Amino acid sequence: MALQWLTLVATIWLQSFNGTNTNFPSYSSELKKILSISQLQLNNLAFASDAGKLMGFISGLAAAYLPLWLVLLIGSFLGLVGYGLQFLFLINKGLDLSYWHVFALSVLAGNSICWINTVCYILVIKNFPLDRQIAIGLSTSYVGLSAKIYTDIVDVLAPSSSHERAKLFVLLNSVLPLVVSVVVAPLVRDVNEEKSRKLAGGFFTMFMITILTGLFGVITSLSSSSRFLTRLFVLIGMVLLLLLPLVTPLVEKVRENFEQKCRIRVYAEGFGTNCGAMCLEKNEVGSNGRDGIEFEGVEIGPKLMLRKVEFWLYFFVYLFGATLGLVYLNNLGQIAESRGCSRTSSLVSLSSAFGFFGRLLPSLLDYFFSKTKCMISRATAMGAMMAPMCGAFFLLVISQHEFSTYISTAIIGICTGAITSISVSTTTELFGTKNFGVNHNILVSNIPIGSFLFGDFAALLYKRGKNHGEENCMGEECYRTTFMIWGSLCVLGTLLALVLHTRTKQLYTHN
Repeated sequence: MALQWLTLVATIWLQSFNGTNTNFPSYSSELKKILSISQLQLNNLAFASDAGKLMGFISGLAAAYLPLWLVLLIGSFLGLVGYGLQFLFLINKGLDLSYWHVFALSVLAGNSICWINTVCYILVIKNFPLDRQIAIGLSTSYVGLSAKIYTDIVDVLAPSSSHERAKLFVLLNSVLPLVVSVVVAPLVRDVNEEKSRKLAGGFFTMFMITILTGLFGVITSLSSSSRFLTRLFVLIGMVLLLLLPLVTPLVEKVRENFEQKCRIRVYAEGFGTNCGAMCLEKNEVGSNGRDGIEFEGVEIGPKLMLRKVEFWLYFFVYLFGATLGLVYLNNLGQIAESRGCSRTSSLVSLSSAFGFFGRLLPSLLDYFFSKTKCMISRATAMGAMMAPMCGAFFLLVISQHEFSTYISTAIIGICTGAITSISVSTTTELFGTKNFGVNHNILVSNIPIGSFLFGDFAALLYKRGKNHGEENCMGEECYRTTFMIWGSLCVLGTLLALVLHTRTKQLYTHN
């Protein structure tokens, strides 16, 4: 039992440092100056990181034939090369790279994220099959804190110089995922333990730790300080909170010992105590409230999946939902600058922290409502998350106030995170678990497509809004049309989610 929980802790640590692309807005403006590139070229670098997902299916194929720990190390090594060479270029160590070299390295670095994500998803699906959404939401929620964690480290090591901060972000992106991967590699395995046991106690402990971590992230994002000791305190606090999930195996061990004593008493007293009834209940019913029946669809391979209408509905729902949100977050540095926000890094940290809660939200709902007969489809859940995003984009159109930027960013962050978390379970329910590594990576290939289409279009409108002779576009006109288009696409995605619900609701009525 302890090893089963340790595998979840391992995925939490991996996800905490695997969101290297989420801190791109924190150094994108400085990178633009160093490379002397236009806004459109900078947008293409953000797209390049996402373009690595176009080859993400390779990690799914590798996971089907190689040990998961080896797949993990391969992915982290790709990240080391992709970001490491960029770092050497930025510090002028004799490495002369053209813009297209940096573009190719960004693609490689983006692809490395797919390898680590694939390992995390498969590990959770195998070790927590009856509590899949809960475990996935817990682990993937920490991706939402990646930008916050990296920013906390940079704030301590390079608090003032924007040039030094940019170099340090790239260095950390290259090194930290590899270090964490090496540390957790021994835990990356399929645990041969009983999978139908009730795990509610451990999940409750994990939820409390996770919520505490998220609150700490939000509060410290909103209250920036110039004092070194305060920044150091924030970093130490975050490190301790990342170590805190290690108490969960201990809590479960105590609970397991208590249940064992209960069973002894039950047999001795002839099943005549409340303790005995509690023990039987905990062992007979799975924590997903479905009596140990694993909920999943028919196993469907990639070729058949691509011929299904449900897949393409799902594809465009994700494109106009989570992908659109990610494009907004990728452009957050320039959006904040154009709207006159005083501190871009705190806005990025805020979006990261709320993305954290967004990824956690579906798991909380599953945990508390999975035993009820009222169960909504994943498509409906995605549509419900996209509706507030529509309002957030239109709020950015009608209000230029800095407070509106913070509110909209928080909403987009939480909704994007929630849709990303829901999508993992949606893929397994619609197409099964056998080919999950390939199927889900095919789905998320819409991220680079959306990043290119939506991001470049926004960059062209941004360029058109600049006054003659100015380097940057300032004012509400820079992104007004972009926000109107993005909000309209989000409305379309919400409607497509309802159509997907009508085509897949039989999965939920039959189960």
